[in-house]
Amino acid sequence: MVRVGILGFAHGHVMSFGGRWLSSPELGVKIVAGWDHDRTRAESSCAALGGAEVMESAEALVARADIDAVVVASETLYHPELCELAAKAGKTIICYKPLALTLADADRIVSAVEKYGVPFTVGYQMRIDPQNIKIKELIESGTIGDIYMYRRRHGLATHTWAGFEKTWHADPKLNRDIFADDSSHPIDMLNWLFGVPETVMAELTTMANPKVKNDNGVALFKYKNGLIAEISCYFTCSAAEITTEVYGSRGTIQQYFGDAPSTRLPHGTEGLKYFVEGDTDWRLSGIPSPAGHGERIAAQAGAFADFLHGCRPPICSVYEARDSLKMVLACYLSSQTGQRVRIDDPRLYDI
Repeated sequence: MVRVGILGFAHGHVMSFGGRWLSSPELGVKIVAGWDHDRTRAESSCAALGGAEVMESAEALVARADIDAVVVASETLYHPELCELAAKAGKTIICYKPLALTLADADRIVSAVEKYGVPFTVGYQMRIDPQNIKIKELIESGTIGDIYMYRRRHGLATHTWAGFEKTWHADPKLNRDIFADDSSHPIDMLNWLFGVPETVMAELTTMANPKVKNDNGVALFKYKNGLIAEISCYFTCSAAEITTEVYGSRGTIQQYFGDAPSTRLPHGTEGLKYFVEGDTDWRLSGIPSPAGHGERIAAQAGAFADFLHGCRPPICSVYEARDSLKMVLACYLSSQTGQRVRIDDPRLYDI
């Protein structure tokens, strides 16, 4: 049994996969205690997760000998200090995405992980989704040939959520903005599929509510081999269907129902299909789409449990997460300057 402490409950996804740990004892993960700078949030969250003990401080939590690992699910601003604290205490760390707000903060986390040699992963749901894993297999196997174009549409309907502008997600100090927080999902998926691109051209805009910055953004990443990848993030998206498109020299991959807006309305379960030249119809993956996006979030519990038990490598290493952050920050630099930006541009440290 791996005994876990939760450092912050701001990223609500911890309640989904934490709840799955609670309801699935065969996963061998027990939530022992939790802490949050918001005492009320800590108490309600710990109660919902099986009556975990509420700790007075993060320091007290990581000092406990009966805690083997921590989940850092605080507001993104606090990730560096909490990861450093947990690493110094020798705890295995799951840090819920994104890694940090700035590259300097990301470097702090990398340094702590290296200095203390602790197992570390960032939680990115898209990397463990069965349909996404199949997409990666199809790309790497050459089933549809050389890849020419890739597109991922990613959305949320935050513009319809009452009071969203008052949440920490829209606070520039705690989270930068909704694009920084949630575009990191599809941008990290791109990194996972193809590695780090050379350049990006991006446009970010604020449309629905001036208090919720950068609620729409489109980024065109370009790779050394010529591959162009489009990441389109619409946080004003009420409903959708298609999420991922891959176009190759010998075929096409299409994925539907892969995010929250696309599972909001009634939909089928055959969400992933692909066509190979020479065939007369689509091939179906046979991997069912969940009824709702919450199921994808909760399903992370299994992969996280395997990581905590040492049965699998990190879902996303600290180095990959830093690269994904660079890709996100490069979108800001491109949008601000109107320039095509290299992912290794030193100006990213100023974003």
